[in-house]
Amino acid sequence: MVIEYKTNVMRILDSHKIPYKQYSYDASGSPSGVEIAEVLNQNPLQVFKTLVTVSKTNKNYVFMIPVGKELDLKKAAICVHEKSIDMLKQKDLLGLTGYVHGGCSPIGMKKQFKTVIDSSVNNFDTVIFSAGKVGYQVEIKVVDLMKVIPIVSANIVYE
Repeated sequence: MVIEYKTNVMRILDSHKIPYKQYSYDASGSPSGVEIAEVLNQNPLQVFKTLVTVSKTNKNYVFMIPVGKELDLKKAAICVHEKSIDMLKQKDLLGLTGYVHGGCSPIGMKKQFKTVIDSSVNNFDTVIFSAGKVGYQVEIKVVDLMKVIPIVSANIVYE
């Protein structure tokens, strides 16, 4: 469904002249990422969630993985050259990123953190992820995402 509402993520994409598709869904009942992919009639392997982590050295990292997958914290730590990382506590998310749980986007965070996307993204021309507000998603070309934020890909999910 095309929507008229613009999130900060959409405004940032507009400012970079990056074309995107926008989607909205009913966020009541806190649907899972897989449920959101189903509602949007999209492949759950192409719909990515944005996860924020913290290392023992107190550095933050962002990981993007397919909504139906689980982040392998050991693989994630290795790819950012840390001994170990943990998921950021949900209560700390808004203050650190400017986003709430379920509406976290890799684009437009208060500060740009090192961002790693699961290498499975290379199976697709486009990727779908949160538009920075619960109930809103954007779809852009993977190469365009890399134009907006510095991002690397690695195998970071449990197989």
